Amino acid sequence: MTGLLVTAVYRRASRPAARSTAGDRRAQRRAHQRQPDRFSFCSTWWRALSDGSRKRILLPLAPEYIGYADVGIGDGLFTARRPQIDFLDGRLFKYRVDFAGLELGDDIGAICVSRPTNPTGNVLTEDEMDHLGCLARERGIPLIVDNAYGAPFPGIIYTEAIPRWEPHMIMCMSLSKLGMPGARTGIIIAPEEVTQAVTGMNAVMSLAPGGLGGALALDAVRTRSILRLSAEVIKPHYRRKAEQAVARLREEMEGVDYFIHKPEGAFFLWLWFRGMPISCAELYERLKARGGGGAGALLLPRPGRAVAAPL
Repeated sequence: MTGLLVTAVYRRASRPAARSTAGDRRAQRRAHQRQPDRFSFCSTWWRALSDGSRKRILLPLAPEYIGYADVGIGDGLFTARRPQIDFLDGRLFKYRVDFAGLELGDDIGAICVSRPTNPTGNVLTEDEMDHLGCLARERGIPLIVDNAYGAPFPGIIYTEAIPRWEPHMIMCMSLSKLGMPGARTGIIIAPEEVTQAVTGMNAVMSLAPGGLGGALALDAVRTRSILRLSAEVIKPHYRRKAEQAVARLREEMEGVDYFIHKPEGAFFLWLWFRGMPISCAELYERLKARGGGGAGALLLPRPGRAVAAPL
């Protein structure tokens, strides 16, 4: 996906030379040619997906990224399904898509997943991705993949996850997790009709995406050092922090009925306090009162009693 990296740093659909270069160089790492018109760029990729459609977007596995709640111009854009839960050794567990209960009604216009997931740290398996891809193709709807933390960059993923793109997919990436959150560089890889729509939307909403992120990352992309940075610096850093956090939790929480979602990627640990007698909102307030970083944790005040803590 090296060509994708070249395209990512230019961002603007009005620069055909950069987009053509992207298609050529990406083909060096893939068995078949990708067309540069399948790339588009925006300030934040999730804004590009708000198209006013009356169809809904299915989240086949929840919990999911809380930021999706702000996408769309009205309520009811998303519908979600509960996960299957696999309990693992060492007080770990993992969410999996419950395909037995996954039904796609006529109101579903797209399937959306994040891989890895913020904030649970879950990574959908290759089999799950294949199955979701088959469902999308059969229904003639897109499979939207939020790849902000995934491969090939920034590569904050600790299990097998093969970079992929197919004509039914809308792949969304970002330079934010490379240390440039303020640049707001979103990258979309999709069929040409989708990228052309995104280009038109950019012209209406923001005239054109800024070029700061692309300018800062261009040399790293051209030399492919962005891949080395992801694999040798960013990924080991966050993996080490996740391992340290899990070890500390096991040490400090002996006797507590808790479970940790298996940390497979992204920036967070997802804790499940089974049978917790207070709400997550109350736990959050207690943590803030005690200090020690409680205000930096994301707690969802829902019946599941789940807590996400940044690494």
